[in-house]
Amino acid sequence: MADFKFHEPVMGRRAFVGGSLAASSLAFLAACGKKGGSSTAGSASGATSGATVNYYINNPVCIDPYNVREDQGTQVSFQLFDALTNFDYDKNEIVGLAAESWDASDDATEFTFHLRKGAKFHNGDAVDAEAFKRAWTRVVYPKSAVAMEYSPSEVSYHLSFVEGYDELAAGDADEFAGLSCPDDLTFVVKLSAPYADFPYVASHPALAPVPAAAEDDAKNFYLAPIGNGPFQMDGKWEDGQEINLKKFDDYYGKNKAKVDGVHFTVQKDVETAWKEFQAGNLDICDVPVPQIDSAIKDRGESKDGYTMSDGQHMLLGGESSVYYLVVNNTAEPFNNADVRRGVSMAINREAICKTLFKGTRTPADGIIPPGIDGYQEGAWEYCKYDVDAAKECLDKAGYPAGSDGSRGLKLTLSYNQDGGHKEIMESVIGDLEKVGLEVVSDTPEWSALLDQYQQLDYQFGRLGWIADYPIMDNFLYPLFHSDSLGGDNRSGYSNAEVDKDITEARATVDDKERIEKMHAADKIIAADCPVIPLMFYSHVTAGSDRIKSFYLDPQKHAYLNRTELSA
Repeated sequence: MADFKFHEPVMGRRAFVGGSLAASSLAFLAACGKKGGSSTAGSASGATSGATVNYYINNPVCIDPYNVREDQGTQVSFQLFDALTNFDYDKNEIVGLAAESWDASDDATEFTFHLRKGAKFHNGDAVDAEAFKRAWTRVVYPKSAVAMEYSPSEVSYHLSFVEGYDELAAGDADEFAGLSCPDDLTFVVKLSAPYADFPYVASHPALAPVPAAAEDDAKNFYLAPIGNGPFQMDGKWEDGQEINLKKFDDYYGKNKAKVDGVHFTVQKDVETAWKEFQAGNLDICDVPVPQIDSAIKDRGESKDGYTMSDGQHMLLGGESSVYYLVVNNTAEPFNNADVRRGVSMAINREAICKTLFKGTRTPADGIIPPGIDGYQEGAWEYCKYDVDAAKECLDKAGYPAGSDGSRGLKLTLSYNQDGGHKEIMESVIGDLEKVGLEVVSDTPEWSALLDQYQQLDYQFGRLGWIADYPIMDNFLYPLFHSDSLGGDNRSGYSNAEVDKDITEARATVDDKERIEKMHAADKIIAADCPVIPLMFYSHVTAGSDRIKSFYLDPQKHAYLNRTELSA
């Protein structure tokens, strides 16, 4: 999450949900002279600790940590739960959150996390080492109460390097061998191989602690999770409607919530949400792309791109996330790398970014976004726009153009139409038709589309990825390693040499050497072109006049506990 995050971010870890990308043909709604979400009550100066923040999201996939994998559910979970660590973008380093500190063995195979004293869950239970052991076990164990009630987690791979993972994931053990709790405030994690980046992994919202109620009453916990964060549930998740939170007065952290609560209002798409924002019913909302210029003028652009303040209510900061076309490498014709390469080079990314996104997006030159340590400009040669080269690849693949320019190749492009993806995909289709390809659209709802991807029941379609933690590994391992097949590797791509390089990189303690090995894997992936990166995301988020202070990090994590509203 994921999405610079993230993030998605996104979120991500996890697929970046459809609603986070905004585009529309709606006219800018400025009826009655209203500014976004402005309130007639109170003064524009000063801040208040009261009131509720009204925040737009799409309907999440899950808000229980065991399966948070997209930015909408992660946004909610991030308010409810504190993981062991968090990436601090101001300090540009990983810092403690639920953990006060941690120690690592010299070979980076064992990490000891020291928990903060006095931390409580929203039901009053102590946040102890057992709470983390319980949480991490239920993410992996296929016979946990939540897995049996719903389905196994799709993000268990975050713990794949913990000793005993394979046995627990297979259901051959019900204890996580690599986790131990010497005392209430000491949580020890033993890895099966060195992984110096593990404290970054420990920041993922899926690895937050849970109380005993998570297993004792899994069904109710799923709809109303009991966390250890600055906000607690106020009622249960009303599917497709709303999620309400209220501040947790006994929060152990230094940043206790400054607002009374958060109202996550679920809207079907960003266009509908924008109407609500313009009517004064939302405080934080993504902006439909055709309205970006007007929104910047009306809301005022944030200087750093991530922080809202008086007169600066429009965020355009870059995200650690990438928008890409996922390709089914196991099915014809996309099991032919030349078809994938040809499709990729036929797409005019620059035009999409400039025309549809008013220059607020950056054409992707690989799968790793700028801002991630190890990013290389122009890393993927087939991301360049080259119509002649695209045609040569398609010729080589066995699809030469006929006298009418048609290649006799019909492709199915799957995507959800909400969140502005329709306009982007129409641009892609237009580019592919110019090189002689026939493209038909498949437009199911987002949840159904994810199922199709998971079952490899598609040809090619659109996805996004926001970093769960800002390292190269979080892009390469989940999206391309064979161990991630059936999880976030939805392309079906598998390459033994890539697996080897990534695995060796994860086991390399030296930062420079680890990145070099990741580069080796990325070079092979770039040549195979198993997915088609299109662009790197940026925030396109507006705030109402009620927002005195608000921060949205490059992973699209909203720090709502630090948010202040004008009095």
